[in-house]
Formats: sequence, C-alpha cells, structure tokens
Amino acid sequence: MNANTKKLHDLGQRLWLDNITRQMLASGALVRYIDELSVTGLTSNPTIFEQAIRGSTSYDEEIQKLAASGLATEDLFFELAVQDLTRAADLFRPIHQESGGVDGWVSLEVSPLLANDTGSTTRLAEQLHALAGRTNLFIKIPGTPAGIPAIEESIYKGVPINVTLLFSREHYLAAAEAYLRGIERRLAAGLDPGIESVASIFISRWDVAVNGVVAPPLRNRLGIAVAKGIYKAHCDLIASERWRRLAAAGARPQRVLWASTGTKDPAAPDTMYVEALAVAGTINTVPEKTLLAFADHGQIGAPLPADGGGAETVLEEFQRAGVDTQALAARLQANGVESFAESWRALLARIKEKSLRPATAPSA
Repeated sequence: MNANTKKLHDLGQRLWLDNITRQMLASGALVRYIDELSVTGLTSNPTIFEQAIRGSTSYDEEIQKLAASGLATEDLFFELAVQDLTRAADLFRPIHQESGGVDGWVSLEVSPLLANDTGSTTRLAEQLHALAGRTNLFIKIPGTPAGIPAIEESIYKGVPINVTLLFSREHYLAAAEAYLRGIERRLAAGLDPGIESVASIFISRWDVAVNGVVAPPLRNRLGIAVAKGIYKAHCDLIASERWRRLAAAGARPQRVLWASTGTKDPAAPDTMYVEALAVAGTINTVPEKTLLAFADHGQIGAPLPADGGGAETVLEEFQRAGVDTQALAARLQANGVESFAESWRALLARIKEKSLRPATAPSA
C-alpha cells in the first residue's frame, strides 16, 4: 500500500479516479489502483469517454455488434458505458459493502444536451440507473437551474445522484437544498431516506479563468479559496437543526467531492489541489496523472478548517482585482455544459464513424 495515498485515506478523505477506459479494466490497472493506491471509487464524464473511444480500438468490435442490432447511436453509447462502469462497479463492490454503502461508487452522466430540460433529465437518470442494475452507481446530473429540480425528483425516486458542474457556494447550496428536499419528500411518503449523493465542486477551472488577468500573488489561489468557502457552507449545513432531524431519521450527508483537481498551471505543484483540499468526510476525484504524482511525492498539511480558513479575505482580494466571482461562476458552469456537449457530439460522431467501418483488433 502506498504510504502517501494511505495517509489521505486514514485522514478520512477518499480518493476516486477521474477516468475509465476499457484498457484500464482489461490490463488490471484499476485493480492495482484499488489495491495499492487506496482508490475507492471512480467518476466518468462525456469527455473521458470520448477520449477513451477515440484513442483506442478496444470498443470497435462491440460498436459494430451493437450497431448491427439496430441501436441508435446514443443508446449504443450508453450500452458501452454501462458495460465499462458495471465492470468497475463490481471491482468496487467489496468496498461498497464494507463501508455500508458509503464508498465504492462509480458515476455515469446523463446526456449534457439535456442540461436545460428537467423532465428529460429525470427520466433518463431513472432509466440509466435501472439499465446499470448496480447499487453503487451514481447518475450524474449537472447543477444547472433546470438540473436542480431533476436532482430533487431523482433523489425522491431513489436514484443516487452525483451533482456535477458546481462551481460556487451558491451552486453548492442549491444542490444541497435539492438533496434535502428529495430526502424530506421520501420521509413524508414513508420511504427509506438513505439515498446517497455527492456534490462535485470544480476547482482548477477557476484558476485557469483568472490566472492570465490577475497579479502573480493571486495566481492559483481562487479555486482553493472558493473550495474553502464551500466547505464552510457544508459544515454549517451539517450542523443545522434541519439536517440533524434528517440524520436522526436515517439520512446520510451529501458529501462534498472535489473535482477538476489536476493542476493546469505547469509552474504550480502538480499535487497542489490534492494537498490543499485534504479533509475528512470528503472525496477527491483525480486524473491518473495526479493520482500517480501524489503517490510519488504528495504531502498532507493541515486539513481544511470548518470555518473557511480566511477564504472570504482571499475572495475579497479577487473582487478588488476586478474579478466578479458570481458572474464568473455562472460563466464557468455554462462553459462546462457546452464543453461536455461538444465532447458528447464528438463522441456520438466517433461511434457513428466506427459503426460504419470494419472493426479492428482491439489495441493492447
């Protein structure tokens, strides 16, 4: 067991892998990450699958077979994704069982083209969860204005949800409220309130957006400051009377998941976001490159403080520097939706292209 990743695990934070490929499953790499690097879950998104299918012939034979069966391209993709993710979910099943269902999760995202369609998002989330047939599979729904009611309805219907594309404290609180309302509705209906959810906070994109326009002393500080403010909001919510009532009835907290934690600035430490965001009760989902870097030379300092650790002061510095964080959060979320939509279109085009040509032997 790697000493660095074990320290993070022993602290109480869980490391998930932000990637999946068919090669990773076939080669045993994911098993090694679980056994040796304390990886206890996995996330995916349209960009990850687009890169996996574009960069490999491992999917070609299955694409040909499914296309010949008459499946529409989008349905064909979900079949491919569910095949990969159920294999991964089965690898994490012992962790899921040992943790009482808290850990050992994988995630599958709804079509990003539905980000502004509440009803279709809700229906697809339910369909995908039923299709996968795994208790440890989250359905990812973006925390957009149309996504928030879909999250509440999905939780009410018993679908575990990973809320994605959250950037600000306001985004997080909207997602948390949706989760709480869904749980409260389940209790009112006499249903089990123990439906798991995580709230995925995107970090590095904040710094990518402002590093070119702020003074050097402010570089790579905005994402971490935003995260600290969100963690304070999370701690305040968990301490509230409303949450204590739900917890007493058997509800579980919607955990904070730090996403987009690969360092984008080549001049900054490659483990910067993992080290800065270490705290018990949360999750950090990391790209393979970041996972391996942390295993090699990562260090853990003081955990994130429940009071925000001076985040407001840092955010005020950015305000004085001309950064409107509220407007930027809205732009980052909209850009994130469009980026995933572009990957989605490219993904479906790639599958369509491969379905029309002879399959090749799978790459190693």
